[in-house]
Amino acid sequence: MNAIDQTRRMLSLVTYLRERPGARIEDVARAFGITEDELVSDLDVLPMCGTSFRGGDLLDIDTDGERIWWHNPAALGADAAEPLRLAADEATALLVAARAVATLPGLRESDRQALLRATAKVETAAGEAAGASSRLSVTFESEGGVFADVDRAIAERRRLWIRYYSPARDEVTEREIDPIRLVSVGHTYVEAWCRRSEARRTFRLDRVAEIKILDEPSAPPEVELRDLSEGLVQPAAEDPEVVVEVGPGGRWVAEYYPHDSADELPDGGLRITLRTPDPASLKRLALRLGRDGRIVEPRELAESARRAAREALEAYDGAGAAG
Repeated sequence: MNAIDQTRRMLSLVTYLRERPGARIEDVARAFGITEDELVSDLDVLPMCGTSFRGGDLLDIDTDGERIWWHNPAALGADAAEPLRLAADEATALLVAARAVATLPGLRESDRQALLRATAKVETAAGEAAGASSRLSVTFESEGGVFADVDRAIAERRRLWIRYYSPARDEVTEREIDPIRLVSVGHTYVEAWCRRSEARRTFRLDRVAEIKILDEPSAPPEVELRDLSEGLVQPAAEDPEVVVEVGPGGRWVAEYYPHDSADELPDGGLRITLRTPDPASLKRLALRLGRDGRIVEPRELAESARRAAREALEAYDGAGAAG
């Protein structure tokens, strides 16, 4: 679920709740295809929304754990709120933000023109307050440009070329991807079909070193969109199986890595079975665990991890001798 989808859902939620006083939480969650925890999280945000930040204009929505109650639905009525008036600082902030967004690379031209028209109206309404905004500017970090290019590529159904840093391998690779959707789970990601690996992959936007929109059409194969409410990393059943044994100091692995099973060992450790599309990436986990854990299966990965550990130890010893 990305930020745009969540915003649309919450807007729909307002209309839905207004028409259903005392709606049951489980019924509303089922209607929107989300978990009850996700719904409660939305309900925690809605009371901070309204036609202004004055108490009477904010949405007065709460729940008793079973049903949802909206105590002031008239707050959004056509004749409920006074005409919007912006203070000087509010007008300045709005105009600066609007002008900054209008300069984003990759923004669709129709969206840019609509934004510029809205900005002109705000300038007219703000009068003298608009003057201060012209002396201020905002510079977006690189992720903003990447987001705009990805969003444009999705809208125009075009392929992307990226240079991407993979921390698991500590390397930068070049890839062509067919973007499917943008998602926000702590960070912002693009879910895409990777032409290099011929598989679905997820790329974190702040790790994209360079990006280009290609002329080739985007043509990802039909894939079932995953429910990301339980987190971004959700191994598929067909992914290779890896078995890791950890001591008491490595039990944290079971908390941070999705796994199929975690069986207790006599020494207080765990035998963890998990799946990953890229088993080689777990070598870094093995190095991090050190004496607190080891990869058991598959055998070739276990040997590769042991070899990497020996090489790291030899490099460390060599550096110590040189010093």
